[in-house]
Amino acid sequence: MLNIKPSNIAERIFPTTTWSYPERKEEIFLTFDDGPVPENTPWLLDMLNDYGAKATFFLIGKNVEKYPYLYERILKEGHSVGNHTYSHVSGWKLGLEKYLEDIALAQKFVDSNLFRPPYGKITPLQLKHLKKEFNVVFWDVLSYDFSQKISQEKCLVNVLSKYKDGSIIVFHDSVKASKNLRYTLPRVLDHFKNLDYKFATIK
Repeated sequence: MLNIKPSNIAERIFPTTTWSYPERKEEIFLTFDDGPVPENTPWLLDMLNDYGAKATFFLIGKNVEKYPYLYERILKEGHSVGNHTYSHVSGWKLGLEKYLEDIALAQKFVDSNLFRPPYGKITPLQLKHLKKEFNVVFWDVLSYDFSQKISQEKCLVNVLSKYKDGSIIVFHDSVKASKNLRYTLPRVLDHFKNLDYKFATIK
């Protein structure tokens, strides 16, 4: 069974991190992980521009190093950016020192005080150190656009059935998410535009 929304247990374990902004009425926070990549990020930015929507991009450092022009375009068009490690590593598979080194390397390419752990996997000790420098951002709605096991329609339902005011929604602009993203995102943007929601960025 897909875990679209994180459990209350996870939020209690990491109470000093950001999961949503329930006080932000009629606002929604679209976030995109794992970019930038030329296959999807330009299309994504064009789509956001068409709707006048702003978003927050949690970027992989090695991708920014490879495609700096996409990073510059994201910033130029008024979106927020966050650190998503340099090499998309799981905090559960690396010790503290190696994990922090990877994040510090990404920080050379992604200038931000926001951090999202890949896979949402981070240890309490890693978090303790990162909180000194970053606002660590999770989510309360996961689209599962990266999954090859769900349909495009299911991806859309994952988002529209679970959001609340101030929800932080996760999409991906990675290549493997392309099929679901390109189906779901325009419909999500239409949905919230019709409700007069504001697309806000995480600062």
